[in-house]
Amino acid sequence: MSHTYHKIWMHFVWATHKRERIISKNLKQKLIAHYKDHYAESEIYIDTVNGDMDHIHLLAGLKPTQTPSGIANQIKGESSHWINKNDFISGKFAWQEGYSVFSVSESQISRVREYIKNQEEHHRRKRYQEEIVELLTLDRLN
Repeated sequence: MSHTYHKIWMHFVWATHKRERIISKNLKQKLIAHYKDHYAESEIYIDTVNGDMDHIHLLAGLKPTQTPSGIANQIKGESSHWINKNDFISGKFAWQEGYSVFSVSESQISRVREYIKNQEEHHRRKRYQEEIVELLTLDRLN
């Protein structure tokens, strides 16, 4: 009997369309609960989710057959449809095209979880664009 063993962790970040600051605390809590509930029985393993008014961070465990683009597109598409279907905001909700994704070593999982959990505190000091540049240029989270 052969098995495929894997530990593939990815840290995803994506923003609202035009980086509009439309994710209220209430919507963020609903979105976090939705991601955890909706994907609990899914092929996509979502470990940690949090964000700010204009973007979301998500730590996911991928299977070897899954691609970062497939995961990001599926979660973004499904969640924007869910937000619009439930009329959680006035007007149409959309995510910005594209996303950021970073591989995460098993030894750094707890640090990335904490980083994601502390988004509100983090964004008192740093804007979204500064955060992405930092994630792209640093080999570790501060």
